[in-house]
Amino acid sequence: MFGRYLRSQLVVLLCGGLVGPIFVIVYLALGPAERAEIQWMFYVGLVLTVSDVVVAVALARRGAKAAARTAALERSGVLTLAQITGMSETGTRINDQPLIRLGLRIEGPGFAFDTQDRVLASVTRTGNFNARRLVVLVDPATQEHQIDWERSALVNGLMPAKFSLAEENRTYDLSGQAGPLMEILQLLKANGIPLNGMMDVRSKPELRQQIQAVVRRAAASPSERAAAQRLEELEALRTTGAITDDEYAAKRRQIISEI
Repeated sequence: MFGRYLRSQLVVLLCGGLVGPIFVIVYLALGPAERAEIQWMFYVGLVLTVSDVVVAVALARRGAKAAARTAALERSGVLTLAQITGMSETGTRINDQPLIRLGLRIEGPGFAFDTQDRVLASVTRTGNFNARRLVVLVDPATQEHQIDWERSALVNGLMPAKFSLAEENRTYDLSGQAGPLMEILQLLKANGIPLNGMMDVRSKPELRQQIQAVVRRAAASPSERAAAQRLEELEALRTTGAITDDEYAAKRRQIISEI
């Protein structure tokens, strides 16, 4: 919290908050005769300095609450896609960037609702708006939600998504494939792995196998995906005893030969 306060205080000072401390310093640097003529500078500077501190504390507390909210949603929220149903101007600009109102349709396992968000329409977010979808973290119980811009950029193809499988000595490019990438993001979140530029999951064999399965399925051709589904169904038939081992082997060879 103290570090957050220092960062907030620095922002306040850089945005004009230096006036108060300068007034106080100038007043104290002068001799008694000069001070008598500019006492107003001391009191004005003192008021401005106290105001700076109050504003910095408020910003720090607001930032801490936002960070705690994000951490709670990251820990127990559901990661899902939201469809952008509408966009409208609010007439407000912040740092020359328009503040817009987004209409969102958020759906996930066991919940679906419509909501609105006000966000800055920065240049880096334009691609997400054009894709008409965003990745969000949702608390289904309260419908509290938060847009995840980094994950949204990945799912919408604004960031490259390449996965290297050492066993095959091959790199798969899933850039812009929303479905498989959402599966992978959900697996990473479930295992507490944050999204960053390079992810190494070799220390988690089970997670690694799950991600590899998603990558291979996404990279497979339609005929390969259909064959994989048929092989899974065939395996289920053998497991339940609906077919013999010989019938299983013969049918498996037939499916593989058709790929």
